[in-house]
Amino acid sequence: MTGMKKTRREFLEDALLAAAAAASALPLAGCASPSAGDGEPDPKTTGSTTSKPSRDVIRMGVIGVRGRGRAHVGAWKKSPDAKVVAICDPDSAVIGGAMRAVPDAAYYRDMRKMLDNPEIDAVSIATPNHWHSLATLWALQAGKHVFVEKPVSHDVHEGRLVVDAAASSGLLVQHGTQSRSTKATVDAMAWLHAGGLGKVKIARGLCYKRRKSIGKVLGDQKPPASCNYNLWVGPSPMVPLHRKNLHYDWHWDFNTGNGDLGNQGVHQMDIARWGLGMDRLPDRVTSLGGRLGYDDDADTPNTMVSQYDYGDQQIIFEVRGLKTGPYRTAHVGVIFHCEHGYLVSTAYTKAVAFDLDGKVIKTFTGGGNHWQNFIDAVKSGDKTKLDSPIIEGHLSASLCHLGNISYLLGQEELFSKTDSPFGAREDANETFLRTRKHLVDNGLDIDKTSYQLGPTLSFDSKSEQFTGDRAEDANALLERPFREGFTV
Repeated sequence: MTGMKKTRREFLEDALLAAAAAASALPLAGCASPSAGDGEPDPKTTGSTTSKPSRDVIRMGVIGVRGRGRAHVGAWKKSPDAKVVAICDPDSAVIGGAMRAVPDAAYYRDMRKMLDNPEIDAVSIATPNHWHSLATLWALQAGKHVFVEKPVSHDVHEGRLVVDAAASSGLLVQHGTQSRSTKATVDAMAWLHAGGLGKVKIARGLCYKRRKSIGKVLGDQKPPASCNYNLWVGPSPMVPLHRKNLHYDWHWDFNTGNGDLGNQGVHQMDIARWGLGMDRLPDRVTSLGGRLGYDDDADTPNTMVSQYDYGDQQIIFEVRGLKTGPYRTAHVGVIFHCEHGYLVSTAYTKAVAFDLDGKVIKTFTGGGNHWQNFIDAVKSGDKTKLDSPIIEGHLSASLCHLGNISYLLGQEELFSKTDSPFGAREDANETFLRTRKHLVDNGLDIDKTSYQLGPTLSFDSKSEQFTGDRAEDANALLERPFREGFTV
């Protein structure tokens, strides 16, 4: 957008697309304007998928191409074993970059019509969160392998539906937590599991990302004329648009997103759970936080602390959307507090281990290619070759959902009321005190500023249900029925 700086992710995605387009050296095919209804032009008007590539080439359809989907298109374009034959997005105004990169691809507005195309072997999904599970389920029903962006689900129940559908279909489903394919993180996790620093006591996830206000409108807004809003809303309840921007800011609306805990945070949550060696959900969860520092149209917290109890191990997760310094060199990362030192993962391609005195004792480096891992696994037909099988995505996304559920059931408390909102859990209380100081540093008066203090909720990982106090209220938030017309 003119006058605005691109984020690092947008820059890298545009670079991928530019490289892909240059490599193709093909003219842009004509793109007819889609109709205003739920239909879309005949795919032949935007390129045809009738020419079959080699059986060694996986024919991909990409669903959602405004943001992260641009990286999907670029990655499949770079792979010698993949070919993008179709793209899909309900907003025709956002498809230009993708169409320039893959000018022979067909364009669809409605993913159901794209999934009917027998020429497509697999799809990758980069829609808003509320579409991830249903799009995956539809794709599996259509016989397609799936690469789905994080988080795999908008709630716990639909994530479990995806896990079960993937198992029964025999198809491959990869979750978009790409750290599972990077050598640095893989090696660091293996070293932790082998006892490199002794027992891991706490995995601390950080999402310290500056998030500015999304603004406040005076009434309901009209969606972009280029977008089929019914298709965009899909399985979520149909409610009017009540924010300035339809795109991206959906992250900060619980109706379509999961806040930064389920946005950026799911990556760090996945590494935290991985490092603990936990293949289940926690025994208890408590969250607190609020949307602090400004008043806007979002309803997800920009400040949050969540504590997950695994008995003698725990995850503590922090979200900070206001200006902040790092914690042990990390803004976005994971710190593992262990018997004999600590490990800091500040990037997927680097992790550093320190002894208890802060001396570096080991460094892990090296990247990977999560996209190619999916293609290789699909070509082999072997689910075990997936670096991030869907069960891993479900567990890590569900941790985020559980934290949000405790928060949503919270009661308002003043920050100055107590120094120990987490009771006897000292490490979580210490995190709360640091968070409170962070807010003071940003000019907030803790004697007048309140937050939501969620209940401590007990959870049964086997049944994936809450138990004990507030269980009925909490279980009601584990599942939201899909809207009529957008069901399995």
